[in-house]
Amino acid sequence: MFTKILVAVDGSESSFEAMDKAIGLQKLMDAEIYLLCVYKHHSLFEASLSIGRPEGMDIPDKVLSEYAKDIVEHAKALAAERGGKNVRGFVKAGKPSKVIVDFAEDKGVDLIVIGTQGTHSGKDGMFLGSVSHRVASNAKCPVLVV
Repeated sequence: MFTKILVAVDGSESSFEAMDKAIGLQKLMDAEIYLLCVYKHHSLFEASLSIGRPEGMDIPDKVLSEYAKDIVEHAKALAAERGGKNVRGFVKAGKPSKVIVDFAEDKGVDLIVIGTQGTHSGKDGMFLGSVSHRVASNAKCPVLVV
């Protein structure tokens, strides 16, 4: 039924719970799992607004990209520990909901699995996060919100 499952990971507990669900589905269907971490792109103009930045300070995109790579590598290690196989990781810049939907379409993903709330959501757990809401509303494939 599902051959390619996309899991959006951002380092939040909710995203790792989504990954666990994808691994469970993978075991039933022998699907490939794509882990995707999206960081918000910052323009050079935004980076230049930091007056008196120390010499060793990187521009925000580079720092965010490295952090996103760390999240994906951590998620891949967790997936392996939890029995996930054939897991690939990706990092992209842009508006998270748009990048997730576009990536799913480009890769021919059969299912997107996403946490209800990411790292920037409220802690009360009462509302669906804005990214998961937008992904569920705009994706052309089924979306499982965990």
